[in-house]
Amino acid sequence: MFHSGPRNLITDVAGLKVGNAADARLKSGVTALLCDDPAVAAVQVLGGAPGTRETDLLEPQNSVHEIHAVVLSGGSAFGLDAASGVQAALRERNIGVEVGGFRVPIVPAAILFDLRNGGDKGWGRYPPYRELGYQAAQAAEADFALGTAGAGMGALTSGLKGGLGSASTVLETGVTIGALAAVNPTGSVTVGRTRHFWAAPFEIGDEFGGLGYPSPMPADARRILLKYRDKQFGGQADAGGNTTIAVIATDAVLTKAAAKRLAISAHDGFARAIWPAHTPADGDLVFALATGKSGVELSADAAIDLYAAAGATMARAISRGVHAATAAEGDLFPVWSSR
Repeated sequence: MFHSGPRNLITDVAGLKVGNAADARLKSGVTALLCDDPAVAAVQVLGGAPGTRETDLLEPQNSVHEIHAVVLSGGSAFGLDAASGVQAALRERNIGVEVGGFRVPIVPAAILFDLRNGGDKGWGRYPPYRELGYQAAQAAEADFALGTAGAGMGALTSGLKGGLGSASTVLETGVTIGALAAVNPTGSVTVGRTRHFWAAPFEIGDEFGGLGYPSPMPADARRILLKYRDKQFGGQADAGGNTTIAVIATDAVLTKAAAKRLAISAHDGFARAIWPAHTPADGDLVFALATGKSGVELSADAAIDLYAAAGATMARAISRGVHAATAAEGDLFPVWSSR
């Protein structure tokens, strides 16, 4: 049986820290995941509308095998500036790959669309995300806030506020796997308009309410409830104003190709937690990290368990992000706890 780590956060994976920075007036923010030591990394993009930085180098055939941090940000394409702020914080600490006598921090990033969420986006000439990225890197610790925090500050789902979620799983081998997700999908994380989460079969304890599935299933369970069609809330979000971006991480020893497989498997968690997922209007993406801190090299059977746990842990993280969201002035959608 799977059980969660002591924090039930991605930072239960040894060698990782997470920091958040956000602006409540802006209704947007940044989450930075920092690696104590360079980590093997990969990425898988399955959404049709991604916004990314430094993802090509993560493909298994390319030269750079390890990275120093990952950034998840709001702000649409403007939010890609956040990685520069994190990179600056790492450079101050002399962290980076050595190239020609210089140290260059490798900081892949992905963004979600939260521009039309009721926040004040009148920031003037330059967007604030570089500074928010720097602040998030400086705030990185083992413990961090979920829900309306960091990259999840202004996130929305179909009919509910989204948020930043995380979860962890400890396997029988002693290997830990953790997930971090900024949840802002086109689709719904709940079964119809109920309080029940699609990810209920994977819940550990009552980490997102302990409600299981509704019985009987509601009439709208199979209905495709999309954020930009949600007339109940004024149809405030347009098609394309979406995306769930995430990180899956483990302390197992993995090659870059195996990390790619881990990212692919974690996308199963999107499909388990969001209906529908991976649409043309979403930029759904998963970064995968392997810190190797456990020293465990997985057998073929143990690898299957790891990849299965990747999907389950990601589904839990997505649900926890919506479950933890809190209300704020100017919100377009309600929070889960008010339903």
